[in-house]
Amino acid sequence: MTVTQDTTPVSHYERIGGAGSVKAAVELFYDKVLADPELAGYFTNVNMAEQRRHLALMMTVVLGGPDEYAGRGLAEAHQPLGIPVAHYVMVGEHLTATLAELGVPADVIDHVRTVLGQVQDQVVASGTGPDA
Repeated sequence: MTVTQDTTPVSHYERIGGAGSVKAAVELFYDKVLADPELAGYFTNVNMAEQRRHLALMMTVVLGGPDEYAGRGLAEAHQPLGIPVAHYVMVGEHLTATLAELGVPADVIDHVRTVLGQVQDQVVASGTGPDA
């Protein structure tokens, strides 16, 4: 009898431990963001349970897990907030610090950084970029 090994690549989502790990990262991330006086104001009138759920679904997709996100698009949700680049960068730093603190492998964190760079224009307010 020959045993064949499954060569299906394991997603970043699976590598970090799936839904439980994503949820833990989202909880810690929002603890950091809400404790940051420069960022907390964005969440004053936000249902944080729903916000956490949305981010967990988005992070799952970013990490190659199942796509169950059905919320608003990034631009629709963020453009009205007038988020400057500096605040976007701070949020990204909180996210990558959270992932590092939880022991997420460096290549996965690098992937998240890449995605953050790719979606920045959808989140940052028009006219606040480096070429504005």
